[in-house]
Order: sequence, then C-alpha cells, then structure tokens
Amino acid sequence: MNYKQIHFAFVILQIFYFGRICGEVYNPYKILGLNRHATSQEIRRAYKQLAKEWHPDKNDHPEAESNFIQIKQAFELLSDSERRHIYDQHGITDEDSYLYKQRHDYSHYKRFSSDPLEELFGKQFYFDYDVSFYHKLTITTQYYEQTIISKSKFAPYIIIFYSDWCFRCNRLVGTFKKLTETFEPLGIEFATVNVALEQQLLRRTGATDVPSLVLVLNGHCFVYRGSSYMPHNIIEFIRKKMPYNLAPKVQDDTIVGFLSGWIDNRIRCLVVEPRNQTRLRYLIAAYAFQQRVAFGFVNANSNYCKQILQRYQVHPHLDTLLLFNEDSERPIASISMSNIPTETLNNIILSNQYLTLPRLSSQDILEGLCPAEWNRPRKRLCIILVTENSKEHNFAREALRNIARRSEYKTERVRFAYIFKEKQIDFINSLSRGSSDDKLLRIVILWRRDTSRVKYEWINDITLNKRFADNQSLDHVINQTKYQIDSTIQRLLKTSEALTYEAFIKNLLDEHAQDFINKWISKIFYIFDYIIDNIEEEHILATISLLGTIVFMFAVGYAMVYLVKAEEESLKAKGKLSSNVSLKQSRYIPELKLHELRAEKYNGMVRLLKPGCRTIVLITDLKTRPKLIPPFHKAVWPYRRTKTLIFGHMLIEKGFSWYSELLRLSLCESKNLQINPRNCVGTVLALNGHRKYFCMYHAKHPESDRGAKGIESMTRQLIERQDDSETKIFFANGGTDESDDSEPRILLEENLLEGLSNWLDRLFEGTTHRYYINYWPEFFTK
Repeated sequence: MNYKQIHFAFVILQIFYFGRICGEVYNPYKILGLNRHATSQEIRRAYKQLAKEWHPDKNDHPEAESNFIQIKQAFELLSDSERRHIYDQHGITDEDSYLYKQRHDYSHYKRFSSDPLEELFGKQFYFDYDVSFYHKLTITTQYYEQTIISKSKFAPYIIIFYSDWCFRCNRLVGTFKKLTETFEPLGIEFATVNVALEQQLLRRTGATDVPSLVLVLNGHCFVYRGSSYMPHNIIEFIRKKMPYNLAPKVQDDTIVGFLSGWIDNRIRCLVVEPRNQTRLRYLIAAYAFQQRVAFGFVNANSNYCKQILQRYQVHPHLDTLLLFNEDSERPIASISMSNIPTETLNNIILSNQYLTLPRLSSQDILEGLCPAEWNRPRKRLCIILVTENSKEHNFAREALRNIARRSEYKTERVRFAYIFKEKQIDFINSLSRGSSDDKLLRIVILWRRDTSRVKYEWINDITLNKRFADNQSLDHVINQTKYQIDSTIQRLLKTSEALTYEAFIKNLLDEHAQDFINKWISKIFYIFDYIIDNIEEEHILATISLLGTIVFMFAVGYAMVYLVKAEEESLKAKGKLSSNVSLKQSRYIPELKLHELRAEKYNGMVRLLKPGCRTIVLITDLKTRPKLIPPFHKAVWPYRRTKTLIFGHMLIEKGFSWYSELLRLSLCESKNLQINPRNCVGTVLALNGHRKYFCMYHAKHPESDRGAKGIESMTRQLIERQDDSETKIFFANGGTDESDDSEPRILLEENLLEGLSNWLDRLFEGTTHRYYINYWPEFFTK
C-alpha cells in the first residue's frame, strides 16, 4: 500500500469518526421541522421563518444565538444536494462534508499499471477496478448498530463485504455498481464493509468469505448464497425475504373486507398491475409504509378481479395506485402509469398516509399528526376526542369524522384525531386541568411546544354523547359541534392568543407493538428462513443420513422386541415358559445367606475382615442344625441389609479345637480347657476380625440372664468352683451324662435361641462384653 492509499484511508476514517460525533449532536431535518423527503422550496421556506424568529437581534431568548447557528448550519447542509445526499447515506454532517470534499480522487488509479488484455482488446474487455466505489460507501460496526439496524425497519439494506486484497472483489466492482444504480432508485440502500477492519461484523451477519452480499431487513441478516450477481437474481432473493404477509392478493370477493379494515388505523392502498407477480418497487413501498398503509395487490389479468376494474374504472394495461381512507367508495388519491416512479409513489403515500380521523395509537403517529412547533405564528393545533374502544362511542367518532371532512383548515395547521382512554390513561391524566373528572366524549385542543411540553384547552360546552343527541337530528348535533370547534380554532390560531393550560406529557404507548406470541412466531419464521438460507447440499445429505440411521435403529429395536414377545407367547402356549419360571425359582438365591465356617473360609470370614465388619456365627452339631438354623435365620433377618455383617454357622465337630483354643485365649489360661462339645450347641459368636475380639451368647451364659456385670470375675469363679452343677455342665472335667440328671432346670434344644434377639440389640448398642485375644487361633481340618 503506497502513501496515497494510506492518506486516503486516513481521510475516510476521519470522515466517519467526525460523522459519528456530529451526527449524534443534532439532526438538520429535526431542527428545521422537516422530513427526509422535503423539497428545496420547503427547506428554504422553513429556514426563512425560523431565522426571523430566532435571530438574536429580534429574540431575547437565552438560547436564541445557539438555535440560530444550528438553523443556519442545517440549512447550509440541506441546501447543498451533494452534502445532503452524503448525510442521508452515511450521516455525515457539515464538518465531515468539508473533509469529505477535501479527499483525493483515486478513481483513475487501477490495481495494475498496465494490462495486456487492455492493450490487445481495448477497455471494453477490461474489468472495472475502481475500488473507490467501496471506499465511498464504507461503514463501521458502530454505524451499523446505531443506524442501519433501526433504518432497516423501513428500508431494505444491502451490505457488500470486501477486502482491498481480494481479486474477485475488484473484478466485481462494475457488477456492484450496476446493482447500486438499479436498486437505489427503488428505495434500497447500499453500504460496504472492509473485512480487514470489521471482522466482527462479518461474523455477526453470518457471511463467511468475501465478496459477500447481505440483505438486512428489520434488523435480521440474510446472506446471498448465489454465484451470480445479476439483477434478476438479486430481485428474486429480495422478494423471497420480504415479510410473508406484506403483499396479500385482493380479488372481487375480498375487496370489501380489505377496504373496511381501516379500524386498524391504517389507510388502504390498492395496487392494480397487469401481471401476476408484484413489482419489487411496490413491495419496497409496502415495506416502508407498513405501519401507516395496508397494501393490497390486484392482478388486472385475472378473471376474479374484473369487478374491481369496473368499479373504480381502472385501465387494465397500466399500473394503478388507489388510496382509500374510511370511505371505500371513492379513493382519496389515484395515479395510473405504465411505470410509476418510486419518488412519485412515495410522495403520494406521504401526502395521504393518515385517515380522516386517525387514532393516536403510538408516539410516531402523534409526531406525524401533531409535530412540535415552538413558533407561535406557525402553531399547529390538534383536536382530540377522548373515547373508549366500544361500539357505543361510534356515534361520537363518526360525528367528529364528518366535521373533519368539512373542515376548511389545512392539515398543516389543524388535525383531527381521537384517542382511547383505557389505552393511553397516563396521557389523558396529564391533561387534568380545565375539565371535569369524566373526560369521556370530551374534546381537547393541543399545541405541542416541544417533545414533552404541550399547551391545551378543553371545549367543555359540547359533548358528543349519543344519549343527549337522541332528541336532536345528527346534522344538528354536527353543525352545532362544528360551529363551536371552528370558533375556538379561529381564536387560538391568532398570534396574540394562547392556550389556557400547560402540561408535561409522556410518550404514548405503542398499541401496535407485537405481543409475546407474535414475536415468537416471527422468530420461528426467521430461524426457518435462516436454516434454509444457510444449509447446503452436503449438510442435507448428512442430515438425511443421520435421520435414516436413527430410524433404522428404532425399526430394528422394535422388530427385536416384537420377536421376543412373539417367542414368549409361543413358549407360554406350549407350556415351556412355566417350567423355565420354576427353574429360575429353584435357582433363586435368598437375600440372607448363611455361610458355613470351615478351614477354607476361615480367613475370609474372620482373619481378613475389613475394619468395622463383623461375622456372627451359630455353633451347631449335625443333629441340632436343622432345628437351630431356622430360629437363628429369623433372629438375624432384620439385619440382612447391613453390609458390614456376615452371617454363618459352624459344626462343633469340625471346629471344636478352634473353639476351645479361642476360649482359652480369652481367659488367658495356659492349661487346656476341658469342654463338653454337646453343651456348646446354641452358642452365637460375634467375631471382629480386625480388632481381635468377640462377643458371646448362650442360653446358660450369665450375660444372657443378668447382664454384663463382672463377666471375667464371674467366669473365673465358675472355673474355681468345681462343685457347682452349672460349671460341670459348661466346663466338664470328664463330664458324663450322669451330670445332666443333677440339673435343677432342664433346657430344651428349641429354647436355646429364645434370648438371641435381645442379645443382638445389646450387641449393636455396644453394651455386650467383649473378649479380647492376642491372635486368632488356627482352624484345623480333621
């Protein structure tokens, strides 16, 4: 990039930087009280009137000098057609226009100094490399967010993404120029974005490469995916992205319903064309004025529209525009041409965009009907009828509508309107002075001094209540009301007269704003369009493959389930299923399993127990095992879900040596104990393998009868007292069956485990006595 290109880029950045700053300070159209479609004569007339009013020599207002300077700067900007066009396109104000004019013209420079094709075949075969086209329309992300998004609600925007080093971008300069020349007269705005400086905006709009063409409608972006940039392709692209309900078709059977729908506060525009497809210029006009005008399109060549042509005497071979207000019999404006220019179309609609008696349903309508005007000689009055949204007040609205039709005042000075009290209650309450509490069917006259301050006066001598008008004719009521309104208006339009009261008002609520459901419906339509617009062939194939795989898996799974059910039904019919069920029941493993303690399981059940785990073992013999295991199983059943417990049983014939050694270690005796194996039956041991202790239950054990009190001393006393009959039974020194005859109390085998449940409760409470040992004895196999 050479020095001249760097200088040019710097100047362009200055232009947009100052344009953003100054564009936020003031709006020249707003200062002069004009709209963007004002003619040069209207600009000059407004400037003269405001200059006389705000000249510092004639006005003592403290802000007169600053207002006069702003008025002068606004007039200088708008009176220069080139600077006005630059401001309309890019928001560049007076100071920026000076910088813009001082820029160097690099349009005669080309990317290459010479080209063999140009030398051989001439310029007609040479591509247009005038990259200054991109630079003149370049915008920034800030300008896109602050200006284009809001303006796209009324005019389509086409954004071209380019790069200075993109060869294809340079080749398509001529094509994009032709697109601009073709679509700008139709009302489509163009802008360009340098991807090297605004990569975030490229990703935000959904574009992926350069050059890219993006259509912006109502803040939504639609990327053009076509390979050809011919005008007819772009027209079809824009036509498809327009709102779906923008161009309804009107025929003989729907014309009455269409023209009588003005209750939505919009005039009706009927476009008659000798073609089936609506022209793009009419669609753009319908999009621009969709909040004020409802468009309907008629095909003049259709047999279902002949009555419309005859009724309004429409030429079948010309484009005809018909505008209707509340009166559907006669259009308020019409034009017939073979090709209606966009400027003419917009001027006709702008001049007739309100009904005879419009409703103040939003702040925009209030600004259009009753604009702020601080100049007393040019004051604009609004005659507003306060009503409710009910059929009972149709009489009052119709009466004021007839008065508005017969009014001799110009609409630039006097406007008639009505308002719904229940919808704009804050606005009505701010005009509380000078009227009774009940403001319904009362008329108030407004003069807006600025955006928030109004002067007003109520006409209290008249009312349009139908109950009071029943005894009089409608014409008499209208004439009487018109006379009082005209006399009041004539008095207030005088320069010396001022309205009685003053108030500060808030903005009106937008009654046409979309509700939650409509917003979601619009979002769904936009997402649907976005998916269709961005999906490609390979994406379609991948999606179809994925869906096919899912459907195939579900089909195979359903078939397998169906076959399994069919097989089960067949087996059940043959009687095989019942045998399988019984086989499963025979193999069922109970929830509480009792393990037998023997040599090969000893380590797992005792020595290698984890901390906190215990093994509860019932000692039996071959004879008593069938009798003792069921009550033992019943006693420990409530603890079956405890994961730290292992339940088992041991045959005294296999573990007698281990059991006797365990008792010896717990009593710290060096001599071997003489134990009667038969008397050990029914004993329950709770073994803690990690901490090396055990707890004991036996029907004859002292802890089972009197509790745990001095267990060790009592045990030693029992051993020393050899004359005790109980000691002879448990620790029998050569005990014989004759000793059993000396028992004072006989204990049956089925009663051995009667106290086990209570002992288990004390065990888990920690109140049973613990017998500690130094090590676990060996469990030998016989």
